[in-house]
Amino acid sequence: MNQVANELSTNKISSLLLKQSVPASIGILVMSINMIVDTIFVGQWIGVLAIAAITVVLPISFLISSMGMAIGVGGSSIISLALGADNIEKAKNVFGNQLSLTAIISFILVGICLIFETPVLKLFGANGEIINPAIPYFRVIILGAPFLAFAMMGNPIIRALGKPTYSMIALILPAIANIILDVVFIKILGWGMFGAGLATALAYAVCGLFILGFLFSKKCEIRISAKCLRLQKSIVAEISSLGVVTLVRQATSSILIIVLNYSLYKYGNETSVAIFGIINRLMMFIFFPVFGIVQGFLPIAGYNYGAELFDRVRETLKISIIYGTLICVVIFIAILLFKNEMVSVFTTDETLLTQTPEALLICLLATPFIAVQLIGASYFQAVGKATPALILTLLRQSIFLIPFIILLPMFFELKGIWFAFPISDILATIVTYFFLKKEIDKLKASQLNSHHSNS
Repeated sequence: MNQVANELSTNKISSLLLKQSVPASIGILVMSINMIVDTIFVGQWIGVLAIAAITVVLPISFLISSMGMAIGVGGSSIISLALGADNIEKAKNVFGNQLSLTAIISFILVGICLIFETPVLKLFGANGEIINPAIPYFRVIILGAPFLAFAMMGNPIIRALGKPTYSMIALILPAIANIILDVVFIKILGWGMFGAGLATALAYAVCGLFILGFLFSKKCEIRISAKCLRLQKSIVAEISSLGVVTLVRQATSSILIIVLNYSLYKYGNETSVAIFGIINRLMMFIFFPVFGIVQGFLPIAGYNYGAELFDRVRETLKISIIYGTLICVVIFIAILLFKNEMVSVFTTDETLLTQTPEALLICLLATPFIAVQLIGASYFQAVGKATPALILTLLRQSIFLIPFIILLPMFFELKGIWFAFPISDILATIVTYFFLKKEIDKLKASQLNSHHSNS
């Protein structure tokens, strides 16, 4: 633990960011490739409706796993701050409470989904003919959701402990498993959507079991006892106050999917839902290095803030935003040049090949600017400031985007839905910039006061 503390508080920020971000980026890349290949397989081997069904069902399983993610991100922020303050006992209790919370909540949600299967699917947009391929996929994939919840809970802890390589492996293993099982279950055995769901559910299990295995191994510095699993009101409240940012973001994403799928079906048809399914997969894939920087940024900023090394916090912010923005510019150029080729990988359907490239470009028009928003919102979460983190998170995915998705199609029909994305991104980035500028000024003042008190 002393080695991790020494690295986070003394090593060069750019080197630390690369060390933390590269494994996270690789893990996210492999995970996104997994999702893309999954979509390619069902699109090529089952059909357009299969893509639409996946677009409807996956947000449901991700909503369940987002409980684990919220508990993981909220708890890992507390763990980073506790380690920065050399409070090992608190870190252990937080970890134990995270495990208990994840188990209780995820199993309750899975039970609800299984009991109310059809209403849940229709709520998330399984309209028209989409419902038929969605049901067999949903019934099996939902059983793997608790494993994914534990994986999402444990991954931020592993990064907070300064073990980004293990975090990367945890994402790579299930991706490889899912791709292999997709080929076996869909192509060789011909199990269709049930096979696609079974492959994904088993991949979730691989990921969750690997992470839990690491967290309870001798390689994990935070060794907990049974008493740490007992829920403590103060710790649960603290995890909740920070984790609510991630939870609201994921819950809002689910609300967004409901509104989006409804609007896509209303102003288009099942094909329009499939178009967004392709765009959504591509967005996860092409932004993997930016998401990696965000994940690498969190433990560095959190630890140094907890240790009151505010100059290092500012430097971490600056370098992360510069790296993220440069990557976003490169991504946007790639979209301009290769949007048709990107889409053609998923399908041979002429309608999808004609309509998806333009929709993809419109949705990602604000790409060069979004690193400020993503990193800025994550900063407030990393340093334990839940309220501004929540506000900035809601701006992009709720306060701006959902109303625009509802309003713009009234005037511009289907194209209005696609333009809602860049408009929301730009507005959210502007607001985030002003929040961040004010916070940086506070960090400067805190650092000056620290120097004066020490002199």
